[in-house]
Amino acid sequence: MGFKDARKERGLYQAEVLRAERVTPHMMRVTVGGDDVARLPQHGFDQWFRLFLPTAGAGTDFEALPEQFGMVGYLKYLAARSGTRPEVRSYTVREHRPAAGELDIDFVVHGEQGVAGPWARRARAGERVALIDQGRGFEPMAGAPRYVLVGDESALPAILGILRDLPRDARGVAIVEIPGDDDVQQADGPDGIEVRWLPRGSSGGRPGALALAALREVVLDQPATVSAYLAGEQSIPAEGRRHLVAAGVPKAQITFVGYWRQGKAQS
Repeated sequence: MGFKDARKERGLYQAEVLRAERVTPHMMRVTVGGDDVARLPQHGFDQWFRLFLPTAGAGTDFEALPEQFGMVGYLKYLAARSGTRPEVRSYTVREHRPAAGELDIDFVVHGEQGVAGPWARRARAGERVALIDQGRGFEPMAGAPRYVLVGDESALPAILGILRDLPRDARGVAIVEIPGDDDVQQADGPDGIEVRWLPRGSSGGRPGALALAALREVVLDQPATVSAYLAGEQSIPAEGRRHLVAAGVPKAQITFVGYWRQGKAQS
């Protein structure tokens, strides 16, 4: 299931917050659960969903949400009264434990910027949320001898999910740019995939610059057989894709998505 096919996915899942914890200085993990979470399909890799969050104050209406988020579903969502309409954002499954009816969602937090990050910092057990399943974006090339995964902290849940689900004999490199040294997380990936953590620290450099510089240094002996994934700040998928195509990687073997853009307020 590619990003272009997400509108075909349907299924609204109600849930409630079970717990929240800070896993690194810039990442909060909110665990939601319930009977609907137990039956949520498992697509693996970078499975993602529309997440509906409670608005400030009381009275958020989660019952009138659409089953799909195509054009008709989106118009139905917009038709709800603004005072009761939940906020909606796109997020990746960090871990799904259907037997326990639990789903972990990781949120990048930068103080009070945006909507979802501040909500995650304040999330309390019992708060209601809802999800619309959107499938997954990454479709690895069958039998690919080499993988190249590149992203920043916003793409970290997706990259960790891909590493978890790749064949154990997979080889390649995962380049992850993060705010600081303390934002490194445990990566459960194949031994043949080198994970490179690139902390920006206090350098003040443009987000994505370190990841792109590291990508340009990767030697691709057989570019036509590479399966690639590029995600995060818009420069990573845009410039990274141009670089890989120029190096000989077929466009059809590059999955890319921009989660946010430098200079534009994050949500």
